[in-house]
Amino acid sequence: MDQTSIEDPAYHAAVVDLLGVLAYGELTAFIRMAVDSDAAPTLALKSSLAGLANTEYAQYRLLVDHMAARGIDAEVAMGPFLVPFAAYHARTKPRGWVEGLVKAYVGDGIAKDFYREMSVFVDDDTREVMASALDDAGEAEFVVRVVRDTLKTDPTASGRLALWGRRLLGEALSQAQAVAVERDAMSALLVGGGVDLGEVGRMFTRLTDNHQARMARLGLSA
Repeated sequence: MDQTSIEDPAYHAAVVDLLGVLAYGELTAFIRMAVDSDAAPTLALKSSLAGLANTEYAQYRLLVDHMAARGIDAEVAMGPFLVPFAAYHARTKPRGWVEGLVKAYVGDGIAKDFYREMSVFVDDDTREVMASALDDAGEAEFVVRVVRDTLKTDPTASGRLALWGRRLLGEALSQAQAVAVERDAMSALLVGGGVDLGEVGRMFTRLTDNHQARMARLGLSA
């Protein structure tokens, strides 16, 4: 991406939106995981979830610092997404601790895959900071073990968690679509990157394929 494109006001607005939604997603993930860690049944699981929460907060700070360096007010950038995120989390409130883990692994995974797709259209510096903010260094992998252990001890869990995963997929894709299509600046970023409706469809197919792979790792049908 050349310097002229970076200085374009429409591009700047899209980057503000993208960094704002990603930062607020990281902040809400930190808060949710910190609360969930207190409800974990063992000290080991409390520690694992608290560590994941700590990673989310560090990634949030990375994004906020990047915005500050570019003269972007982080609170203003995150502002448009407070209500949509609240609505999403209200619709996907877990009914138990294991459902919360599945949401952290599957729901957050879909969101991060979407932001990785969007990072293709931004400048190198922004893409680099987004990549760092989207990498949990495998800290969420403990969820796989917990869910698989749950499936061994609770014969009713498989169907229930599979349905939960499908619900999370639908809600997360709707949330991603709202960001990609309903925000004017983000739509302009896609169009400016040469993306047509067919490519948008293929992007959402990739998100679904990645979701199915995550569900399989958990031992659940997608």
